[in-house]
Amino acid sequence: MGGNAFLLSVLYLLVGIGVEGARRVYPTLLLQRISLSLDSLPARALELVGLMQPLRDAYFSGLVSESVLRLVFGATTLVIIFLLAVVVGVFMGSLRSLALRRGSRR
Repeated sequence: MGGNAFLLSVLYLLVGIGVEGARRVYPTLLLQRISLSLDSLPARALELVGLMQPLRDAYFSGLVSESVLRLVFGATTLVIIFLLAVVVGVFMGSLRSLALRRGSRR
């Protein structure tokens, strides 16, 4: 379970680094849209817990740099991926134990 979440996190990170690097060298509309798509997951999660507006205000007032914003988004994405891995792992483990219990009764 943890291995899959780690691999997914690394893949998401590598894609994000590649897109951001390419966007800075070749700023095209396609790369901007891909970058915004990658940012939408952590932005919506931060919005859900009420942290996006204070982060947005701090960014626009100059208290938070773009690199810090990227670190916050990256950390948020990692937390989301690991929470999803835990939820899926617990769900699948519960289904497996249920199936084993039903199978042992027969």
